[in-house]
Amino acid sequence: MLDLNSSYSYLLWCRDFADTSVIARIDGAPAGFITGYTRPENPDTLMIWQVAVNEDFRGHGLASTMLHELADRTGALRMETTITEDNAASNRLFQAFAEKRGAGFNRRPLFTPDLYPDGHDTEYLYEIAPL
Repeated sequence: MLDLNSSYSYLLWCRDFADTSVIARIDGAPAGFITGYTRPENPDTLMIWQVAVNEDFRGHGLASTMLHELADRTGALRMETTITEDNAASNRLFQAFAEKRGAGFNRRPLFTPDLYPDGHDTEYLYEIAPL
């Protein structure tokens, strides 16, 4: 499930991280988006924050197309994201992305429930390299 941010946070993101994010439009309507950023301590790493595809456009490879577009556009050497165990669609998306690019794929716990004040599930760090 996509964690929702405020409209304000999305506007800031679009202003400050436009080069590392993408929005897809189909017939002029927003169909999906990916928000990402380069890691300050490692600018060759593209961290993917959120992937969202409107349910009307799911199942057509749109998320994969956007991921490849961002990887190519940014020239990143590595990609990272975090995914919970129960997010099957995102798990498949990033595994398939790594396979298609012939990249190495590593997954390990990053943030465990004891770190969250609200009992959030473990976020696993996916490291994909080289792109």
